[in-house]
Amino acid sequence: MTPSPDFPQAPRRADAGTDSLHQRRRAPTARELEAIPWLPALTPAERAGVLPEITAVNARPGDHVCRVGRPVTYWFGVIEGLLKMSSDTAQGQTMTFAGLPSGGWFGEGTALKREPYRYNVQALRASVVAGIPVDSFHWLLDHSIGFNRFIMSQLNERLGQFIAAREIDRLNNPDARVARSLAALVNPVLFPRVGEVLRITQQELAYLVGLSRQRVNEALRHLQDQGVIRIEYGGLRVLDLPALRQGQFGPARGGG
Repeated sequence: MTPSPDFPQAPRRADAGTDSLHQRRRAPTARELEAIPWLPALTPAERAGVLPEITAVNARPGDHVCRVGRPVTYWFGVIEGLLKMSSDTAQGQTMTFAGLPSGGWFGEGTALKREPYRYNVQALRASVVAGIPVDSFHWLLDHSIGFNRFIMSQLNERLGQFIAAREIDRLNNPDARVARSLAALVNPVLFPRVGEVLRITQQELAYLVGLSRQRVNEALRHLQDQGVIRIEYGGLRVLDLPALRQGQFGPARGGG
């Protein structure tokens, strides 16, 4: 496929020699391209322009995809795996904003404003992350109606996600906190590849919710007893998403 003649070329990173993730970048496979939710919204000419610009990287557990204060150079998405978006407070505590499972693209607000990151994004497990240069992101905004619709939907849904995250932080009922956090992870707009089965360990969920693994286990058992989820090997199946979103459950059984 021939790129559109006015499609911008990927910028060179000034820190490319020290960024191990950048050094590990590669071309995405055909299967990985099929997992990108916004590609079908593009016209054939737009796809031809953007495909050569897409890169992928295999992130190891603990790798930082984004760091606070770093300039934005790419718009990223999770092809496979699980990332955590968080920030550290002045008191040294970590505040988690969102979990980012397979199919989720993130950082469009930062890319739009071309401002430094105000959050860290870190891999909780081995993950495949894709990205397009920020100049290519803006080229699509200037030329693609389908891409603009996708971004508007993302921004609208993201606003609701962060409002819900603030509400979760104020919940005293651990079962409700786990339920609302699970609902955010299976959001069909932000994470279309998750579906009804969420592949996540109890320890990973504990990192995202801010509770102990034992307390998360107890909450999941409680939610399963109420018919909201079903715990399966390697994850869980969502049976009642509206109930998860409401997060209205009985008192927690035991300490946190």
